[in-house]
Amino acid sequence: MNNLPFDRPGQFFKGNLHTHCTSSDGDFTAEEVISRYRQQGYHFLAMSDHFLERYDYPVTNTHSYRTEDFTTLTAVELHAGKTLNDELWHVLAVGIPLDFRRPRENEDIISLSQHAAEIGAFIGIVHPAWYGLQPEDARILPFAHAIEVYNHSSEVENDRGDGWGLCDVLLNESRRLFAFATDDAHHMTHDAFGGWVHVKADALDPDAILNSLKSGCFYSSQGPHIHDIQIDHDKVIVECSPANAVIISGRGSRATKTLGSGLTQVCLPLERFRNTYFRITVVDDRNRKAWSNPVWGV
Repeated sequence: MNNLPFDRPGQFFKGNLHTHCTSSDGDFTAEEVISRYRQQGYHFLAMSDHFLERYDYPVTNTHSYRTEDFTTLTAVELHAGKTLNDELWHVLAVGIPLDFRRPRENEDIISLSQHAAEIGAFIGIVHPAWYGLQPEDARILPFAHAIEVYNHSSEVENDRGDGWGLCDVLLNESRRLFAFATDDAHHMTHDAFGGWVHVKADALDPDAILNSLKSGCFYSSQGPHIHDIQIDHDKVIVECSPANAVIISGRGSRATKTLGSGLTQVCLPLERFRNTYFRITVVDDRNRKAWSNPVWGV
């Protein structure tokens, strides 16, 4: 399945899918948070407050902040039941209605997040390293669209921002998952503007953005840009902003790379990645990374 977005119609829009405001445990109002992301050149934001009783199960309404050049997606961070290491579950649901129902008594994370998926939400398993989520946990959510492979808040606060370990385990089991980067900002200081997605869509419209997310029509970044990825028979050609490394990774230990300085076009062999999956990582001279979604079946 070639879900690469680069040849598809539309344009790329930059956005953050995981953010908090004073509706739950963020330091600033939704209006202030949105204003700061707009000032940083973002095109969209999902305000994903904690869907917990202590905050009266908020679904933060950001519709009034939508303009011609900026939009919002309605989202929550779901919590129900415990993981295998006795932590409260965290699951991102982007694209839910404002009247999204509260958890039923003793409802588990499978039922609650599956309900969100069934009504059209993009479901993400978030910050797995931050709270020690295990593959056995993630396997109970087969309807999830993606793993949060970079969480900026977890990286700068806990040195646990990388979610690729879990994602690759599941990809090796033939799970068709996408991968996304976020801020998970609460304080709008150290934890903001460090990870995001570039989503290819026909228009800056919440439904268009959501459809592209669910089809994997996006890539993730901490700074570098991926301009194009083209599959040409036995090779993949990557065009990007100046990089020191372009890496192709796949099943198990399969990987190859091109190292240098100011790399803007790289050709990598695909022979070792036939009938499985691969993903591309671009690394700049500040060790910031951009990641493609996994691509299957080349």
